[in-house]
Amino acid sequence: MAWLIVLLFVLILCRVPIAFALSFVSFLGIMLTDPGLLINIPRKMFNGIDSFTLVAVPLFILAGELMTQGGISKRLIKFSQTLVGHLPGGLALVVVLASMFFSALTGTAIAAAAAIGGMMIPAMNKEGYDIRFSTSLVATSATIGPIIPPSIVLILYGVIASVSIGDLFIAGVIPGLLMGIGLMIYSYFVGKKHNYRSRAERASFKEIITGAKDAILALLMPLIIIGGITSGVFTATESGVIAVLYAFIVGKFVYKELEFKALWNILLSTAKTTATIVFLIGNAALFIWFLSFNSIPNQIIDMLGGISESPFLLLLIINVILLIAGTFIDTISAVSIFTPLFLPLVLAAGIDPIHFGIIMAVNLTIGMATPPLGVCLFVTAAIGKISVPKMFKFLFPQVIILIVILFIITYIPDAILFPVHLFNG
Repeated sequence: MAWLIVLLFVLILCRVPIAFALSFVSFLGIMLTDPGLLINIPRKMFNGIDSFTLVAVPLFILAGELMTQGGISKRLIKFSQTLVGHLPGGLALVVVLASMFFSALTGTAIAAAAAIGGMMIPAMNKEGYDIRFSTSLVATSATIGPIIPPSIVLILYGVIASVSIGDLFIAGVIPGLLMGIGLMIYSYFVGKKHNYRSRAERASFKEIITGAKDAILALLMPLIIIGGITSGVFTATESGVIAVLYAFIVGKFVYKELEFKALWNILLSTAKTTATIVFLIGNAALFIWFLSFNSIPNQIIDMLGGISESPFLLLLIINVILLIAGTFIDTISAVSIFTPLFLPLVLAAGIDPIHFGIIMAVNLTIGMATPPLGVCLFVTAAIGKISVPKMFKFLFPQVIILIVILFIITYIPDAILFPVHLFNG
């Protein structure tokens, strides 16, 4: 039955929608195994989406939409400029820093690429930055979005792997910061090399305080969410409700930039995105049940032989597979496919499932800024009005930096897990 996994990837390469590819492979496998089991299909699909935790997905999508429309991204960019705008490559540093702030609000890469890119790419053009550099940097910086909590990718992994969403959120902080710092160091040296110097002067302490006051309500939200989860005041799912309510109040009544007439389009966009994700998860649940019923993960372990007993080699192989897969499979789909395939292997090798969840998330989000399917690249290319291949000169060094950080995360687990142990211990 392991050949059905090969069929799944053949279907994906033939551009069959991933949800339908998963359901077809599962249906075919059940027919070949025992047609009498077909009666279980509706129940298994429903059980896969019948999860209170999954309610957090549409809530955080909605919160992200409300924040984008409510003027929060504009204030985060302005505050970032007061902090680093005067340095060499100042606007590039603003892009990365603002993406890190924005990531802590929305949990999605596409939202960060669109919101930050829409404001910063034209500004960088006016300052004489190479459009290839600015568009590629916005795309790679946006990949921090699904890593720094809250994160839709980590929520989905937590549901499929049955691990704590709160622990995943805590574990995502250090990797997200490392990714941001790596890209900021690169941007600083590019700024020095090409003499990208902002006309802005170093902000005074008073100006920094003023900028912080204007952005403080936006910056408080991730602290409220993480603080509430770790202290036990509310669950990760309930934090989504807090995020929506907070984003609406701040955008509508404090910043006064969120219009009631925009709410319909915001809700419609959220519903469409949620429906796609839920349909995919239902089919993924069927696929997971089919894998377990036929002991396919055990067959894969047997095929790998001694490699599955070596955490170092196993993680190396998984990293390579996920990096390649992330270039042509979208992140949500990849989590649904690879979590049930790889989780039994990593558990058998004694690898912490929280650690593996972060490894998977970082791997797959790097793919969002890597050709040929790097969706963030297409978002920023559209904003900058250039083709994706033109970005490659600046894009590849940035991707290499992210891969180096990925391997640090992979082979130094205590570097990311110590906050989890601190909060739980």
